[in-house]
Amino acid sequence: MNLDYKNINIGKLIKSRVDELQLPELRICTYFGCEETKIHEYYNSTSIDTNILLKWCKLLEYDFFRIYTQHIILYAPLLKNLENTNLSSSKLPNFRKNIYTDEIKDFILSLVNEKKLSCKQITDMYGIPKTTIHRWINKQFSDQ
Repeated sequence: MNLDYKNINIGKLIKSRVDELQLPELRICTYFGCEETKIHEYYNSTSIDTNILLKWCKLLEYDFFRIYTQHIILYAPLLKNLENTNLSSSKLPNFRKNIYTDEIKDFILSLVNEKKLSCKQITDMYGIPKTTIHRWINKQFSDQ
């Protein structure tokens, strides 16, 4: 499944996972302590409260938050002035943006292979260096 990381429809993804696991609605309703209509509301939602999403992650044994992380990696602006951001004094954890998961690599390679975007367009749109993209392409061909 080629996921559109720009337009995430979390309800649709949850429904897809429920279908994959063939999970009975009665079990889901019992787990959430709600009626079927509420479960169907979740399936039709493009966004869900994080506490509810965490429960879905546990029930379906799938990390839906990672999908949002992929979105941030692809679409969040790069930190231009690290010295001005004061990351070292922040009480929040500092995550490196330049770590690309296999899902991101597959997504980018599919764009190149299907000729949807050129390497330059990918570099301009996502900020991934051309050399990184070419390294992925070369590795893909050497693995085949």
